[in-house]
Amino acid sequence: MHSTTTSSTSTSSTTSTSTSTSASSTPTRTKFKYFGVNESGAEFGNTAWPGVLGTDYEWPADSSIDFFVGKGFNTFRVCFLMERISPPANGLTGSFDPTYLAGLTTIVNYITSKGAYALVDPHNFMIYDNAPIADTATVDELGHSVCPSFRICCCVIFTDTMGYLKKSNPNVIFDAMNEPNGISASLTFSLMQAAVDGIRAAGATQLILVEGTSWTGAWTWISSGNSAVFANIVDPLDNWAIEMHQYLDSDGSGTNPVCVSSTIGAERLADATTWLQQNGIKGFLGEIGAGNNTDCITAVYGALESMQESGAWIGATWWAAGPWWGDYFTSIEPPNGAAVADLLPQALEPFL
Repeated sequence: MHSTTTSSTSTSSTTSTSTSTSASSTPTRTKFKYFGVNESGAEFGNTAWPGVLGTDYEWPADSSIDFFVGKGFNTFRVCFLMERISPPANGLTGSFDPTYLAGLTTIVNYITSKGAYALVDPHNFMIYDNAPIADTATVDELGHSVCPSFRICCCVIFTDTMGYLKKSNPNVIFDAMNEPNGISASLTFSLMQAAVDGIRAAGATQLILVEGTSWTGAWTWISSGNSAVFANIVDPLDNWAIEMHQYLDSDGSGTNPVCVSSTIGAERLADATTWLQQNGIKGFLGEIGAGNNTDCITAVYGALESMQESGAWIGATWWAAGPWWGDYFTSIEPPNGAAVADLLPQALEPFL
């Protein structure tokens, strides 16, 4: 989501909805390998560094993980803030804050102990210490653009120092960076390639998700220029996927509970899905969110149905669970998040 500085007090109607197409009528659907929710909270208060636990930010609750695992969901995108784990006083590649690192370690260990996947997400929009992460790129012997400090940062943050992310834990997934924006697709590509290079250089073999510019929007994947460059990602293990995000309100920001139409979900994913199919690339929908109402529930169902029918998408995570979302209209935090009563069983659970 474009901003998670504070939780919102927006509300939405709760409506019981029957989707127009049943799961049994789509026998060609491919089940998602990774399906779950974002666990948002540790990136809150994103101007307070290091911030105070319980005042500026909060880690996900074990009970939230238990709730979704109990229903059959298996993937949790854990958002964190780079300035908290690698304080600006130490620099992007400097020593870590032990308190924040311990919090991240604890929740990732808990998720993976349940047999689920922990998708670790530096929720920084390709910005660190109020400045864009945009190293002057050099070119390595293979012709890859290499952004030195970001490569080193990814190598260290994701693999070297955090013991729980060692290559021996297959249930960790690396999200290279949340929603880059304000920079070109080509620079974003170079930074993402640097992340892949850094993670692999450290010996990690797990799945890596790379994101494009323009908030990695699926509906703008072509117009943003992402489609022109991201097929060129090189991973020696070929264990990577494109992470895209998509909201269903008029401007695609996820800040309005009104969906454009009941078919807007599949429509906004269509061009990106075609691009994935044509290029033989796997996609992952890292954020999708909408209101808890008839049109939105149908639209979310349609989006996920189209993804499974295409065979191009390996998974999705809903935005969002987390302890501080209150009555925000996309909250799926148990037991009383706005999306729990109706959207969860009607639009998400059918795709387990």
